[in-house]
Amino acid sequence: MYLEIVEANKPKRGRKRTADSITKRLAVIQKELTTADAIVKLRLTQERMSLTAELATKQLGSDFTKLENQFVKIAAVYSQRNGITYSAWQEMGVQPHVLKRAGINRDEL
Repeated sequence: MYLEIVEANKPKRGRKRTADSITKRLAVIQKELTTADAIVKLRLTQERMSLTAELATKQLGSDFTKLENQFVKIAAVYSQRNGITYSAWQEMGVQPHVLKRAGINRDEL
């Protein structure tokens, strides 16, 4: 679950979206869906699904901290057992400070 949330919230270019801006965009999408042609409706449906998932992760709040703490407890052992490198964790979106807390160093597996 932690990795799924991290991956869904990888830093992107531009301004960060807030829960409010996502909610506003979802309202616009809902309105546009009523008159859109099939191709536009497909794109809007995907955008709605992605934004709904992003909004759900933003609303997790303290639950995310709890998940991160659980990740920190097991990540080093999991990495050693499965040959997961620091770079692989980073590519998945795990922040360096979290890897440091977990005891996963750049120079180790």
